[in-house]
Amino acid sequence: MSNNLLKKLTVGIFAAAVCAVGTMTGNAAQVQPRSGGELVFPVPSEPPSYDGHKEETFGLIHPIAPHYNGLLRFEPTDPTGTKPAGDLAESWTISKDGLVYTFKLHKGVKFHDGSEMTAKDVKASYDHIIFPPAGVFSTRKGQYEVVEAVDAVDPYTVRFRLKWATVSFLASLASPWNFIYKADILAKDPHWYETNIMGTGPFVFVEHVKGSHWVGKKNPNYWVKGKPYLDGYRALFIRSSSAQVAAVRGERAHIQFRGFTPADRDTLKAALGDKITVQESSWDCVLLVAPNQKKKPFDDKRVRRALTLALDRYEGSKALSKIAIVKEVAGVQVPGTPYATPPAELEKLAGYWKDSNASRAEARKLLKEAGVEKLTFTFTNRGVPMPYEPLAVWMIDQWRQVGATVKQEVVEAAAYYATLRKGEFDVAMDFQCGYTVEPDLDLYKFTSRSRNPSNYGFYEDKVLDDLYQKQSRATSVEERKKLVRQFEKRLLDEEAHYLMTLQWHRTIPHSSKLHGWQITPSHYLNNQLDTVWLSQ
Repeated sequence: MSNNLLKKLTVGIFAAAVCAVGTMTGNAAQVQPRSGGELVFPVPSEPPSYDGHKEETFGLIHPIAPHYNGLLRFEPTDPTGTKPAGDLAESWTISKDGLVYTFKLHKGVKFHDGSEMTAKDVKASYDHIIFPPAGVFSTRKGQYEVVEAVDAVDPYTVRFRLKWATVSFLASLASPWNFIYKADILAKDPHWYETNIMGTGPFVFVEHVKGSHWVGKKNPNYWVKGKPYLDGYRALFIRSSSAQVAAVRGERAHIQFRGFTPADRDTLKAALGDKITVQESSWDCVLLVAPNQKKKPFDDKRVRRALTLALDRYEGSKALSKIAIVKEVAGVQVPGTPYATPPAELEKLAGYWKDSNASRAEARKLLKEAGVEKLTFTFTNRGVPMPYEPLAVWMIDQWRQVGATVKQEVVEAAAYYATLRKGEFDVAMDFQCGYTVEPDLDLYKFTSRSRNPSNYGFYEDKVLDDLYQKQSRATSVEERKKLVRQFEKRLLDEEAHYLMTLQWHRTIPHSSKLHGWQITPSHYLNNQLDTVWLSQ
């Protein structure tokens, strides 16, 4: 693949991605940022650990991202969340064959302990993610199979050598999870960052009181002159959705960065008027159902297929979109984006038929054939109310209509991923929330467990793995679309490895005093808070 073709494909895909729809009401933002003030925001979940390379939850990103920088980030003013920009990288070049990416780093960047950040630290951080040592859990190592090696060429130059050319590599490097850690610390203890904070970011760590709050204060020696604007921030761990809304309504909090329901938006707007600004966007996020294929009868694809056939997603969308943060019926890509399956094609897949009676009749038939006509199982759910609770209630009722008896077990959010990783469940709620809309990033979740540790279906599927690699290497957009469709059909229909629920819709009503923050289709982006400021 030529460098020009690589650039054209990358730019074309990013440009075609669905834009966030910013519904802006309230006071117009002042042009000149003001320094000072403490940003306060509720977070519905707490971090299981402090390590961004290991964890998968917004409960880590929202309170912890302001302490770190990445090599790249996504342009914080871009509503599509698809334009990679420099963070610690000052500039970069791509070789003509698309196999070598070379980054020049900003000089004079200091860690919070006063030591200088260099290429050694970037290399050590990416090695920690891509080539983790024994005993270190890296959620995203499967995302970087394309990487042959990471080299620290000199103190301010980092080079990535790839096995094949791919249009998604800059987006992969811009992951908001890829915090740059200190090499010397990782060398002494690769687990240190699971329980400690020490980055180069705009805010330094003050305290974490479990079950209560997280506090960061302005880094007076931040390497970007004039930033951050805030004196500090305070994240409040509040599980209850109504309590989160009450905090914003009572002006005890400025924003909740994940999202509120349409009803919550209307309540806040009615109560506060112009004191509230509303931003809305599509959302690269969907809850998944993971049948544990290490356990019978879920190793039988007839049973898994029956579970998806039982769900009437179209009627579910009509009802749930009024009360929860879900909306669209979707496959493996966000509706309306370049690689999304058109609705007429999606309707051919199991679980997406328009005739719900025929779908459920087929489900009952499959359960009978599998010898589990009266299927009974426990559904393990994450202890985050929205949208986990309403979706679980809906699905359990849907499964009841094909003869299944389902008991729900709710596990506290911080402990949930330990349960998933150990495979201690029959069927569990999982999720796929991307930080940017890109098949390489959205689909790797579903590759074999041996390739991807965050596959909680615990299956091996070489056909899926091969399709993933083929679509990643495709140089034609149309060819890539065909391969993504084949991947989707095998995943959701032929094998029913995972069950999709409904695509989320992001609604952020926030204080009109808050400026410098742009909604995107991901609640993982724009959480460094370096651009955010408060008016009086």
